[in-house]
Amino acid sequence: MKHLALDVVVTRGASIESRHRVHAAVVGPGDATIAAARDPALVTMWRSCAKLFQVMPLLSSGAFDAIGWGDEELALACASHGGEPEHIAIADRMLHSIDREEGDLACGPHEPLSARGAKLARESGRAFSRLMNNCSGKHAAMLARAKTAGWPTHGYERADHSVQRGCLAEVATWSGVPIDDMPIAVDGCGVTVMALPLTAMALAYSRWGQAVEVGDELPARTAAAIRSHPFLLGGTDRFDTVMIEETDGRVISKVGAEGVHSITVPAMGLGIAVKVEDGALRAQHIAVIRALQMVGALPEELTPRLAEWGFKAIRNTRGEVVGEIRAEN
Repeated sequence: MKHLALDVVVTRGASIESRHRVHAAVVGPGDATIAAARDPALVTMWRSCAKLFQVMPLLSSGAFDAIGWGDEELALACASHGGEPEHIAIADRMLHSIDREEGDLACGPHEPLSARGAKLARESGRAFSRLMNNCSGKHAAMLARAKTAGWPTHGYERADHSVQRGCLAEVATWSGVPIDDMPIAVDGCGVTVMALPLTAMALAYSRWGQAVEVGDELPARTAAAIRSHPFLLGGTDRFDTVMIEETDGRVISKVGAEGVHSITVPAMGLGIAVKVEDGALRAQHIAVIRALQMVGALPEELTPRLAEWGFKAIRNTRGEVVGEIRAEN
């Protein structure tokens, strides 16, 4: 098994001022763990990285198509979007198509995650809304699952609701971790979230990516929606969108909160799970890019847009470069 050195350092002058410890697991064909950083068995919450699997019960039930949803709705259901007008409009459309409204969403309002979304929201004078929540697409899809199955829509976000039991069962199938072995908690958006070992996260993304490559219907359909609408998955100048655009969809990455990221490279059969131990976002994307480089999924010489995510200059209040955030040599 290959050892990956993914720790991220923050320098000031020639000195290392801070260090972020990074754990990771890489799983390839045959469900084999082929590379790791620090503790690949670390158990942590999967957060938004699970969205690709949480939408699958709605797809497999046939209700997604019966509602009349398409690729845009599917991409938004998987998204941690930037709360931009395009995202808001699709989330609103999803709710209206199932005779529901913003108040039915269990997620709370927050400022849009993208700089463009936040700027437009402030300029509009509108209060931050639940539709701006980066998980509003996922929640709309979960509401649709409850409504079309004839289950109560109130409380759809709770762990004992049939919607969440279905989502947990889907995660269990792909990750190989039984539901009863998953620590369960509440995500930032209010919905049920599960914890898994990094190896299990990577395994699920490896299996999903391989299923995409051979054309299995639901994974292939989801990947096609994400690849054709990368902006909906993230937003303007957001990492997952840039990754898909700059690799022409060869790499599909999905952000999670608290330093968790999951990635698949379908053509290589790879699944990668990364966890920045202290949850620092400033280290997360740098570690993901370095991991992809070390397994041969990205070249050492990055495209200009990806290079902006792989290295960050630190400037003082006078705009002078005084240090950097980078992968440790």
